[in-house]
Amino acid sequence: MELAAIVIEIDKEIARLQEARTLLSGEPARPKRGRPKSTGVAAKQPKTRKKGVRRLSPEGRKRIAEAMKRRWAERKKLAAAKK
Repeated sequence: MELAAIVIEIDKEIARLQEARTLLSGEPARPKRGRPKSTGVAAKQPKTRKKGVRRLSPEGRKRIAEAMKRRWAERKKLAAAKK
């Protein structure tokens, strides 16, 4: 038998065994998606803040809002001057 044929037979047997397991355990038959959940040390560590997530302070938000108001006021002036 060729190597590819052996691998195909093994995959078929695995599928049959998984189906038998789900029938015996009473779990609904659903395909698993994504990565399996880790049971190692990394899974027990608390989640840290994601990289790139930034929060603005109220003062920072206010500065940005004021800067945007100035920007839009300048644009309105330019638009009025062109007309």
